[in-house]
Formats: sequence, structure tokens, C-alpha cells
Amino acid sequence: MKTDSLDKKADYIGITGSVLCLIHCLITPMLLMTSSILKHDAFRIGYLSLDYVFIGVNIVAVYFATRHYASPGIRACLWGFLSLFTVAILLEDVSEFFEYLGYAASVGLVVSHLFNIRAHRLQHAH
Repeated sequence: MKTDSLDKKADYIGITGSVLCLIHCLITPMLLMTSSILKHDAFRIGYLSLDYVFIGVNIVAVYFATRHYASPGIRACLWGFLSLFTVAILLEDVSEFFEYLGYAASVGLVVSHLFNIRAHRLQHAH
């Protein structure tokens, strides 16, 4: 994929990654309690490792979304929410607070990407 194409789609990739992470985090407790497939260590480790995939996807999306077009305010929001998201995911086993911080940061990433899309469209709608 060309970087120009990735620059244009970065916000959509970020939104998709954040929404999928929210869904993953919301259904994980139910799946762990009700599904027999996650009782096997290999499947469970693989499924729970998706957290790191979501961190990676969001890092790439924020990098390419802020590379050329983002205003300083949107750039600060995207990188700030990404930092909170990363810290929250890495420390979610330490305290329940980090779990909720992860949800809030993920929503913040979605909203910031939406603002970036809107700002980019308004800027190029002349």
C-alpha cells in the first residue's frame, strides 16, 4: 500500500481499530466465562494478545493521520489519546481504573479521528 493511500485512509483505519478494540474488550469477559474454546491456553493467549495488535494498528493510524494534514489541536488529541490508550492496555491487569481509561481513550481516538476527517474535508472543500 502506498503511503499516500495510507495517509488518506489512516483515520478510517484508526476508527476501525479502536471500535474493534472496544468490542474485543467488552466481549472478552463473557467469552472467558462462557466459551470452552478460550479454555485452551493457545487460543486464550492468542485472543488476549490482540490487545497488542490494536496498539500497533492505532500507532500506525495516528502516525499517518497526523503526518501532513492534522491541525495542532487534533494532532495533540490523537497522540494524547493514543498514549493513554497504550498505557491503559498495558496496565489493565494492575487496576480496574486502567480498564475504564482504555475504554475512554479508545472513544477519544474515534472522536479525534472523526474530527480529523471533518477538518480535512473542510480544508479541501474550496
